[in-house]
Amino acid sequence: MSYVLTIIYFIAYLAAAVLGIRYYTHMLQLSSYQFQGYFRFLRSKPHRYGLHVGFLCITILAGVLGNGKYGHICGIISLMFLIFLVIQYIPKKAKKKFVVTKRVQRLFITLAILLGIFMVAAFCFWKNGGHASTAVLLLDSGEAISYQPSIKIVSAYALLAVFMGFLPLVIALANLINKPVEKKVNDWFIHDAQRILKEHPNLRIIGITGSYGKTSVKYYLWTLLSEGYRVLMTPESYNTPMGVVRTIREQLTPMHEIFICEMGARHVHDIKEITDIVHPDDGILTSIGPQHLETFYSMDNIINTKYELFDAVSEKSSNGLKFANGDNEFITGNKRHDNVIYYGVSEGCDYRATDVQYSADGASFKVTTPDGETCDYTMKLLGEHNVTNVVGAIAMAHKLGIPLAKLKMAVRRITPAPHRQELIKRGNVSIIDDAYNSNPMGAKRALDTLSKFKDSVRILVTPGMVELGEKEADYNREFGAQAAAACDYIILVGGDHVKPIKEGALAAGFSEDRLFIKDNLSDATALMYEIDAGKQKVILLENDLPDNY
Repeated sequence: MSYVLTIIYFIAYLAAAVLGIRYYTHMLQLSSYQFQGYFRFLRSKPHRYGLHVGFLCITILAGVLGNGKYGHICGIISLMFLIFLVIQYIPKKAKKKFVVTKRVQRLFITLAILLGIFMVAAFCFWKNGGHASTAVLLLDSGEAISYQPSIKIVSAYALLAVFMGFLPLVIALANLINKPVEKKVNDWFIHDAQRILKEHPNLRIIGITGSYGKTSVKYYLWTLLSEGYRVLMTPESYNTPMGVVRTIREQLTPMHEIFICEMGARHVHDIKEITDIVHPDDGILTSIGPQHLETFYSMDNIINTKYELFDAVSEKSSNGLKFANGDNEFITGNKRHDNVIYYGVSEGCDYRATDVQYSADGASFKVTTPDGETCDYTMKLLGEHNVTNVVGAIAMAHKLGIPLAKLKMAVRRITPAPHRQELIKRGNVSIIDDAYNSNPMGAKRALDTLSKFKDSVRILVTPGMVELGEKEADYNREFGAQAAAACDYIILVGGDHVKPIKEGALAAGFSEDRLFIKDNLSDATALMYEIDAGKQKVILLENDLPDNY
């Protein structure tokens, strides 16, 4: 290539490298820096990775052909690949923004060092390469191609090509290199959080976990306990070890009397990792169900991991309170601890809701305690499952000394946790925002809520459920059949992974004329407003996959 083209080439290379590093680091961040989720994402984007492979091949070929005509042609094609990569990786609006945390900064430093090593080595080879004697390649057509191969020049091109050609894997390599450093950093933060907890010996720590419902119960319990205590809870979905640690280090004060700690899990022993940090006094198990089977592999692993919360409570004290959802079949079918207090609407629950009345605006019910005390409540939350969730929060608050009657106004004030069947009204359109994650049981309950709007046109918008392992297609197919019975219109978002939902809906007799598939949420949102219903519309937004799906 000419001098000018060489300059353009290296500028394009640097731009593609920087933008590509940003893009794949964002995907790694969305995968919680876990290799399993990151490589799942890579497998789902073969067309994009194909550009890298194409660049790798054509760049090495350009180095082999050298300064001849065909070498220049390959060099220009290689430049075109770089331009395509730059266009691909120009930052677009993301559902969850890329956050340049301290960890990302450390990752960038490692990547910059790796890129610098490749660039310097390539420049040295290119500058000192020289040329070997001219070689001739005869084509089948009889045309002879002369070229000047040079081991050093070919090596220079190869070094550039390997870094860009394997860029997604280079990101993974940098993450692997940084693991020892990240562990030391995390250990320091964890020890600092434990130091802070030791300085609050009278702080009561309540752990909450479950396959679903844990965030909702956390918000409800915070509202109720605030009637009698100064309470801190982990914000939003801060339910990982480092999210819990960050909450303790940044928000816990000597004024707090109770710390409500949400505990999430994607892998075996994830709950134990958190309980080993905070050592909870009490625990609430909101549910057990088939979620994250892709990383748990089996229901037994999920059950064992969820019960790690009660293991920790029992280990700390024999007086710790343990509450569990008595309406959940996986919990009632796998009782492993003594002195567990069960709550729900089912017969035999210690804290039981009866006389339940549902409406489009909420529900009313009566709660009976183990001692026979009763109290009537009304709430603004939608869905049968939320009666169970609120009863669980009432049970814990009551056991901690707050009278049932004092909780009545607090229950009326409870609002949905963000994106958990949150009802939003816009004129004659009501939106049930259940966009945060989805699992088979949660999706069914969301559809049950939608089905109660009898006098409205009911529309489901969903990308389906993920991270369910080998049974993902089966669960989505069943979800489609359930949707057919509850919806008037179904709008699916995405590509191949929504096909089982369509199959399930059509097999259940749903009209294909009322089922649509859109590439992205923006197009789906536009369509759901365009549907001419002729009367009030109720739209269920069930799940919203992040950008790495």
